Order: sequence, then structure tokens, then C-alpha cells
Amino acid sequence: MMSRKLLTESRDAYLDNENSPFLISNYGYGKDSVKVMHVVRNGLVHSIKEFEVGTKLKLHSQKDYLEGDNSDIVATDSQKNTVYLLARKHGLNSPEEFGIRLCHHFLSKYAHVEEVSIHIEEYPWSRVGFGTGPYTDLHNHAFVFTPTALRYTDVTQKKEESKPTVVSGLTDLRVLKTTQSAFVNFVNDEYRSLPDQLDRIFSTVVRSSWQYSTVTGVDFDYCWNKVKQCILNNFAGETEKGIFSPSVQHTLYLAEKQVLESIPEISSIDMTMPNKHYFTFDFSKFPKVVKDAELKEETVYVPVDKPAGIIYAQLDRKSDQYVKSKL
Repeated sequence: MMSRKLLTESRDAYLDNENSPFLISNYGYGKDSVKVMHVVRNGLVHSIKEFEVGTKLKLHSQKDYLEGDNSDIVATDSQKNTVYLLARKHGLNSPEEFGIRLCHHFLSKYAHVEEVSIHIEEYPWSRVGFGTGPYTDLHNHAFVFTPTALRYTDVTQKKEESKPTVVSGLTDLRVLKTTQSAFVNFVNDEYRSLPDQLDRIFSTVVRSSWQYSTVTGVDFDYCWNKVKQCILNNFAGETEKGIFSPSVQHTLYLAEKQVLESIPEISSIDMTMPNKHYFTFDFSKFPKVVKDAELKEETVYVPVDKPAGIIYAQLDRKSDQYVKSKL
């Protein structure tokens, strides 16, 4: 139950807003880019996790804005200290688990905090390995930075909510394949200059985010790796012949569909795939230099990042009511 003090402050702030021609429609404050590393030393074998954390709090009253009264402010420096103290007390497992823990702490510790938002990025450290395949030896305490894709999560929770909202994602997953991609039979009018492309290089930088329908009993590490694998599976296919892509749109849809089929805890996923073009260099203008270019199994391409096509879609699970309405 709200205390008399909070009720009075709320009423005063309300009256101030009522008497003003202006309204604070959104507000909050926090600490960005809090870098934290947790090291576990289990004998000779050491394990590490490194996160970059952002915290945001929304307080019950707006008196810090309206009156310059700082008495309810949990300093951003205190929020930073909380990150380190909770990391020391509970360790760092997945970004999602730590974000949920931070939300619970701020909401339970401070009665006047109405909403908490946590953003966490994980730094991709992997053990140094020697050898190949099943004979690879992993180093006990040496690691290499392997930024194939950036992992992040956004966790938010309001005071009255029983569970947080968890949205996780990946960015900067750059992929390329040299065949098994085409783009043909698109609109042919007076504005078109692009010819049909029966066999082209397909390259993109994938960004994707997904929302969990539950946070109970979820293996967030497994889910993140599974989403990444679904994207790679539908982009590349099996190792010898691959998988044919008639368009970026179709590849994107297949990846999202496999995610929802594979991970029941995910209710919705969105994905963006911008084109990273590679255009064939025109050697026909240099016949004296290159005479047999068409006879060789080698081609030179010109990488072109801008301008670039941008393809995106969000795939949701249909509600039970929607399914029944279509029967």
C-alpha cells in the first residue's frame, strides 16, 4: 500500500501539472555503459563473463523535475554500485537472468521506484583452442574475443507487474554465400534498371530480437544459440549443396518460422536483413588486359554497402482466438 508521504507527493506533483500548460509525458534516469567482468576460478580452470549494463529508473513522483527536490533520487552512481554488488553476490550467468535480478532488486528495495529498464550487452569471449575437430584442446585460462554476433537483452518491469518483459536479440551477424541465391521476376516497369539475377552473391548483416512469453525455467543461453543457429541454417543450408534462396524475404521468413517452431518460450521475433551488395566488375572494357575472363572459374566483385536494400519482418504466434475465427 502506498504511504501517506507518497500520496502527498503524488498529489502535489499532480496539482503542479494541473496548473501548468505543460505535461511531463515521459521521464526517467539511470546509468549507461557499466562494464563488469566476473571471473570464477575453479582450480586450474577459469571461466569469465563480461557485460555492459545500462540501468533506468522511473520514480513515482516527478518532484525532482518539478521542484528540484532530490530526496527520492537513487543516484546513478548508486545504480552503478548495485551492478557490481549483485554481480559479486550472485555471479553472472546469462544477461537475461542478471537483468531480471536487477529489476527485482530496484523494485523491492525502493518503494517509490515505479518502473525499471535494464539493457545488457554480453562481450563474446571464447576459450583459446589448439588443434581441430574432436582433438581441440581448450585453454584453462586464456580467452579470445570472437565477435561473430553481439548478444543483448532488454528487461523491463513495472511495480504492479508480476513478471518482467524480456526481449533478447543479436546484432552484427554478417554472413555471405557465393551461390544458391537469385532474384528474378520482380516488377518490370519504366523505373527498373536491375536485370534478373539467376545466381548472385547473397550477403547481409542480420539483426534480430525476440520476446519471451515466460521467464520461468528458460535456458536463455540455449535459446540465444538456437536462434543464431536457425538463422545460419536457413541462410547456408547443408554443407555440400546449401539451400536455395529466391529472395532475402523468403530466407528471413524461414529463419523466423524455424525459431518459433523450435523454441516455444518465444512468442514473437523480428528480423532485419540489409543487402550488402557485391557487383561483378565489368572486364569487357579491358579486352587487351583480360581476354579469357569468362572462361575462368574466378570472378572479381566490387563490394557496395551504400545504398542498400533493407528487408525486415516480424513473425508472431497466432492467438487461440485468431485460429478459432479462421476455422
